[in-house]
Amino acid sequence: MTKRTQPKLATVKGTELINIQQVVKTFSNAAGEFTALRGIDLTLNRGEFVAIIGKSGSGKSTLLNMLTGIDHPTTGKVLVDGTDIYALSESKRSLWRGRNLGIVFQFFQLLPMLNLLENVMLPMDYVGMYDVDERPKRAMELLRMVGLEEQAQKLPRAVSTGQQQSAAIARALSTDAPIIVADEPTGNLDSRSANHIIDLFTELSERGKTIVMVTHDSTMTQRTSRTVVISDGVLVNETIAQALPLLSQPLMKELAQKARQVSYQAGETILKIKEPAQNFYLISKGNVDVVLHKKRKKEVFVSQLGVNDFFGEMELLRGGKTIACIRAADKPVELLEISREDFNWLMKKSPLTEKAISNTVQKRLEEKKQTDKRK
Repeated sequence: MTKRTQPKLATVKGTELINIQQVVKTFSNAAGEFTALRGIDLTLNRGEFVAIIGKSGSGKSTLLNMLTGIDHPTTGKVLVDGTDIYALSESKRSLWRGRNLGIVFQFFQLLPMLNLLENVMLPMDYVGMYDVDERPKRAMELLRMVGLEEQAQKLPRAVSTGQQQSAAIARALSTDAPIIVADEPTGNLDSRSANHIIDLFTELSERGKTIVMVTHDSTMTQRTSRTVVISDGVLVNETIAQALPLLSQPLMKELAQKARQVSYQAGETILKIKEPAQNFYLISKGNVDVVLHKKRKKEVFVSQLGVNDFFGEMELLRGGKTIACIRAADKPVELLEISREDFNWLMKKSPLTEKAISNTVQKRLEEKKQTDKRK
């Protein structure tokens, strides 16, 4: 009979799965103390494909070690499906990790003396999952899924680096773990192999797996459903990171300190038409409606903006008064408000961001012209 050593986490997509609470990690050595994580709060949901990005030494791999149970936080909690994983004993946490986490390493970590099929079967044996006679069939199915069925009997050194990483992903899936964590999984691959790995992760996320990928390559985030930026052991505001991705990480941190959080109730006006605009807004929760006022007080709906969109840039860049009314949609909306002074500072600091926002202005003006023609 199949042996079950740890219960499997439920996988209801979109619900909370991982909750990291005020995690601090300090390392001590002969040179003194170094704090790698500084009070991290982070919630990840089932079915998300999350990229954790940051420069070398930013704390991203340390953060990954916290949520996998590989290393202990100095203070703080890590809850996975409501379980405080650091309240478990070392042996129980090890079994929990083997059952609920699939880990993909940058350097593959395949055992060189075992063929690919045997490498994929290894975690099943460790956690006592599946009947012994069933394991080869299960491992072959996984190798087939990643395109390695014909390479199953080969040793790792006999296949390419891209194929080794694909085999490592198959191994991470061997216990049907609901969470897959990957530390720089494309760092040693060419662009074609890297894209194949991201394709696999995207497919797994669509099937309900939660994928957490650490990378220093910001281009990888174009394919993920969410991006978490860490800098010097502190998480950068996600709304800023997503809405203004061309900013450097130091500028993201500085802008987060300057921004003010504001909220509006459903239907409440944020910007009135034909009035001077004083602020730039990033949407962190909810939606806003963009509305034009025509003759006889007739309203014309132009568009709806959602999370990580921005508005107010047109008037601040071009001068003049607002050309549309912006109001909260049918639910409350939460915004980051950036003053005109700070917006101008940001444009000077980041010419690439200024160009990108200017392109958005031009696009929105064209959309307004088309709306005017239709009405």
